[in-house]
Amino acid sequence: MKEKILIFILSVGMVFSLGACKKKEAQPPAPQTPGPMMPSQMPPGQVPGQMPRSQMPTGQMPPTQMSPMGQQQAPPGMPMGKMQVSIPDSVKGKWSAAKIIVEDKVSKTKQEYTVKLDSDFKIPNSNLKIHVGEFLPDFKMEGLNLTSGSNEPRNPALGIRVLENNKQIFPAPGKQWGWLFAKVPSIHPFEHSKYAITLKEGIKKG
Repeated sequence: MKEKILIFILSVGMVFSLGACKKKEAQPPAPQTPGPMMPSQMPPGQVPGQMPRSQMPTGQMPPTQMSPMGQQQAPPGMPMGKMQVSIPDSVKGKWSAAKIIVEDKVSKTKQEYTVKLDSDFKIPNSNLKIHVGEFLPDFKMEGLNLTSGSNEPRNPALGIRVLENNKQIFPAPGKQWGWLFAKVPSIHPFEHSKYAITLKEGIKKG
């Protein structure tokens, strides 16, 4: 009798052992979390830490790429370098001066002056001096080249530099010319707490 009970207990133990083994084998392997991709494994054009372009929302552009030195790279097609003023033969020597209007914002008065091209002009009763450059009757910008499309006053513009107490304040220091536009004076205007300077028109050589 004791032998039958012992055999029965051993049989039940073997059944439980087999069931436990099958459960362990049926468990799927634990998912593996992929590690960070090395630069050599990244798709072309993808920046480390940046979402792949294929996964970006529609209309969203990737951020500006950085050069190895950490400086932003200029977008393709944007000219880089120093602006040059080029006077066409049809315009060269045809204009002698320009009329500018100086407004005193404090007293709310305006005064018109005729200034010669390529000359210096000091605004009376002020610390401002204007260096007058070239006049372009039909201002156009072609890449780094500033020129005139014709000799007709379709888009009159005057290049100037403004100094206050002998310090350049227009355009920003380091730039050669600021431009006054007669028809659109709000484009890159001269900004000052007291004075405003605008271009009225060019004067042809008589």
